[in-house]
Amino acid sequence: MIPLLPGTPRPLTGDRLPDPRRAHEPRGAGHPRGLAATRLAVPVGLHTGLGCDAVGVPARFGFKILSRLPAKGCVYADTDWWWWLVPAGSDQDVRWPLPACYAPGAEIPDRRPRLIHHPDGTSPYTPPIPLYLLVCQLTGIAPSWAGPPVSSAL
Repeated sequence: MIPLLPGTPRPLTGDRLPDPRRAHEPRGAGHPRGLAATRLAVPVGLHTGLGCDAVGVPARFGFKILSRLPAKGCVYADTDWWWWLVPAGSDQDVRWPLPACYAPGAEIPDRRPRLIHHPDGTSPYTPPIPLYLLVCQLTGIAPSWAGPPVSSAL
């Protein structure tokens, strides 16, 4: 398979948006039928040393989340979804609640998202923990993540 350059559309199959529970399935398994995928392009001058994934929420939650976050990275939007760039692996030991969608590699359905928020600094990332907690609060789902077993020794 020939690797694609960022922003290059590619055909996908399936009948719905990516499901966060399917994060480890092959790319395209959860995208709407006939939609291509696109990788969110990071603006020039921002440092992506941690890799890039994206967290999407339905547009109805977009302004609420954006206005409540203490720190904001790059935010993209189309008519139906808003996407926040987060460091790669921000889904490790965390289950993002539905209807949120986690997109490894910041590869999302190509509905022509546009950058609607540019960060003030040089980092494109939104801190994932505050984003996760806000998504949980707005969806009415209690935060939950796996952690290492805790033991005590006296």
